[in-house]
Amino acid sequence: MDIQYPRLNETAPNFDCKTTHGNRKLSDYKGKWLVLFSHPADFTPVCTTEFIAFSKSYPEFKKIDCELLGLSIDSNYSHIAWVQNIKDKFDVDVPFPIIEDISMSVANSYGMVQPGSSTTAAVRALFVIDDKNVLRAMIYYPMTNGRSIAEILRLVKALQTTDKHSVATPENWSEGQKVIVPPPTTVAAAKARLNEGYDCADWYFCQKDLT
Repeated sequence: MDIQYPRLNETAPNFDCKTTHGNRKLSDYKGKWLVLFSHPADFTPVCTTEFIAFSKSYPEFKKIDCELLGLSIDSNYSHIAWVQNIKDKFDVDVPFPIIEDISMSVANSYGMVQPGSSTTAAVRALFVIDDKNVLRAMIYYPMTNGRSIAEILRLVKALQTTDKHSVATPENWSEGQKVIVPPPTTVAAAKARLNEGYDCADWYFCQKDLT
């Protein structure tokens, strides 16, 4: 079976599925940002560290109007047992829902199942979906290595800043730092750019403060 991958800047693949918090569908998240992330299986150590980190960072995601939604090809009963185990063993409550995807329908529609890794488990994939249900970023990790939750939070903030101010953000940008002004697209605009009051290294590379 050919894997159909979602594409950036297009509407994210729809889903309507059972979760640990009841039924969820993509349209439920319209008006909010969403981080949808998969893990290979419940009760696995790398995934457990990620769920603990996502849970501890959940208030920070909420502050920027972003929800979290997990997924694995396990049953709701397995998810519930794992969530309870995380509470019992690590004293961490998992505050966001986890999709039951036994049929692999959501995993396949998002390209989470990759035969080079496994035919039965979702790789560690993550999707940032904006408040219009448009897919804005995708990150894939191998099963053996955990993600940086701080980087995911930073990425969502950067995307929101881009939307709000029509700017780009440099490497490892964080709130309060200068942003990149989109480069001019004509010769006349390029000549004028250096006199527009920005912090410029050259006509194509100019930054500014947002405050």
